[in-house]
Amino acid sequence: MFEIKNLSLQEIITVTFTLFAVIDMLGSAPILISLKAKMGGQIRSSQATLASGALMILFLFLGKQFLELLGLDIKSFAVAGSIVIFILGLEMILGLEFFKPEPNPRSGSVVPIAFPLIAGSGTLTTIMSLKANYANINILIGILINCVVIFVVLQSLKWIEKALGPSGVIVVRKFFGVILLAIAVKIFGTNIQGFGR
Repeated sequence: MFEIKNLSLQEIITVTFTLFAVIDMLGSAPILISLKAKMGGQIRSSQATLASGALMILFLFLGKQFLELLGLDIKSFAVAGSIVIFILGLEMILGLEFFKPEPNPRSGSVVPIAFPLIAGSGTLTTIMSLKANYANINILIGILINCVVIFVVLQSLKWIEKALGPSGVIVVRKFFGVILLAIAVKIFGTNIQGFGR
């Protein structure tokens, strides 16, 4: 499964940056700040990181089999994830509240933070696609590097919030709400064609 001879620095760098772009933790900071307020001002960074990392590693090795076991396919999985992302985007733009404040931050750290924000359908589909061109060990190292980035960003949310200021958070939140809606529509549109087949 893991062969040292397959280790490649170039592959690790490519996989790491690909996942970094897809996960987009820095771009998700305003969304995470918004969700943090709903969860009593606290996000369990270690739990969210471990949950998202476990999902990514699970999909690296058992993604296709796992979905087939549940009678699902990647397209159905992507459509479901896009709906949750779309609702989050609407919340950010319109100031509506679909996700109720979560008194227990443990559950909120997994849904919607670990999934679908961090290890969403786009991330998991990307991981399965990378398997076609890169060795498993290089993808695994890329995932672990991104888990470190995820943890650092989640731990730094308070500092990011201070740096932006209250008005800055509102402006950036609405901007990224639109971005989130666009991402959701793209994922939905790409995958709805084969939905239910």
